[in-house]
Amino acid sequence: MTPSASQEPPGAGLGDRFGRVATDLRVSLTDRCNLRCTYCMPAEGLDWLPNPSLLTDAEIVRLIDVAVHRLGVTEVRFTGGEPLLRRGLVEIVRAVAGLTRRPRMMLTTNGIGLARLAEPLAAAGLDRVNVSLDTTDPAQFKALTRRDRHADVVAGLAASAAAGLLPVKMNAVLLRGVNDDEAVGLLAFALERGYELRFIEQMPLDAGHTWRREEMVTGAEILAALRSAYTLRPDPDARGGSPAETWIVDGHAAVGGGPARVGVIASVSSPFCGACDRTRLTADGAIRSCLFSQEETDLRGALRGGAGDEELADLWRKAMWAKPAGHGIDDPKFLQPARPMSAIGG
Repeated sequence: MTPSASQEPPGAGLGDRFGRVATDLRVSLTDRCNLRCTYCMPAEGLDWLPNPSLLTDAEIVRLIDVAVHRLGVTEVRFTGGEPLLRRGLVEIVRAVAGLTRRPRMMLTTNGIGLARLAEPLAAAGLDRVNVSLDTTDPAQFKALTRRDRHADVVAGLAASAAAGLLPVKMNAVLLRGVNDDEAVGLLAFALERGYELRFIEQMPLDAGHTWRREEMVTGAEILAALRSAYTLRPDPDARGGSPAETWIVDGHAAVGGGPARVGVIASVSSPFCGACDRTRLTADGAIRSCLFSQEETDLRGALRGGAGDEELADLWRKAMWAKPAGHGIDDPKFLQPARPMSAIGG
């Protein structure tokens, strides 16, 4: 990619110097989580953001309004931490659904509490969910997450399907020597229930900064394991800016008709930075142009200081204009972000 010679962002959208345009907004609602996944955070948890630093429900809705009406955002994904821990979640979804240019809304969650909230969220206007589940074995789940909540996640997945939050997508991370033998079993679990499975390579976003590339289960390894049991064909649908490369699983159908699919998000071994269309808003009101960025742009201070919508939009444009060409994980000088994934938002 060749950078633009211009020093200022042109137009009204969230373009960058490399010709990409962000239309997919990831909104972190909290950095808190009710699991302690070994590849994400320590058993004792982390120092959570103090409540006064978090955006209020009204501030979140206002910034989404700015993104949708002034910056061309068409999709909003609520993340965390664990977004179901946000007390105002249903009302935030309802307010965003009421915007004049209603964006498509998704939620990425660990699924705990979803059995109770799936129907209210669907009624409020949520379109679909991604639920994280790294194992089909309750004992392995307890070891991975340090919590005995496997049954709750399974119930949350089922409730999402029943509420019409389709397609229900399942996210799984495989860890070498831990659950790397579960690729086929996880796909069988998803196919049996009509969920779309997405495997995600483990990324350098853990709180302890212990990630090692050689310990990561690669997308190629995952595909090889799946092909030992299933026939996979390249998905004819255009990938666009989607982080997942998808395949058709021959002989299996999705809920509602059409072929079943499985995807792999190979952020490390096969980066898709050139087609990235995402912008991120942290729970404390910072804009991140890239998941792995070392820089953030504070919108909360401007918002609370009385900035108008166009001033907020301009700050957002400038933040995205400076987006780097790629995440640089293969660069010897790469530094893992100071914030872990739970504080950034997925």
